[in-house]
Amino acid sequence: MQIALFQPDIPQNTGTILRLCACLDVAAHIIEPAGFPVSDRHFRRAGMDYLDQVAITRHDSWSKFAQWRNDGGFRLVLFTTKGAASYLDYRYRPDDILLFGRESAGVPGEVADAADARLVIPIRPSLRSLNVAMAAAMALGEALRQTGSMETGSKA
Repeated sequence: MQIALFQPDIPQNTGTILRLCACLDVAAHIIEPAGFPVSDRHFRRAGMDYLDQVAITRHDSWSKFAQWRNDGGFRLVLFTTKGAASYLDYRYRPDDILLFGRESAGVPGEVADAADARLVIPIRPSLRSLNVAMAAAMALGEALRQTGSMETGSKA
């Protein structure tokens, strides 16, 4: 299981997600350009000393990430407010990449079209969305529960 962040623009959320990845032994990918430098103090504070404990791969463009993913044969699972299926009804595989878009804009059409699945975390209809770090935690927790990866503590 892996997490990918498409052009993240809030450093605190990215740091929190990377800390989640470190704690659950999940590789992380950042698809550039990010809306902040890696040296950003908010990013470092949210990630704390956990940033040294997570495998982070930076991809300097969507096309390079897409090529890497295709070469590896990984399924891409996009979490989006525009998803048609609930994240709870999806059957995850250990080699899935869970993709989360920019906090301010989600992902562009070409990225959504490249996803093998588009999932939504159901929330009250009168509200827009969850915080991306909370959504990542919920999605990753369910994916790891289904694949049994949480019990082994090993990377899939």
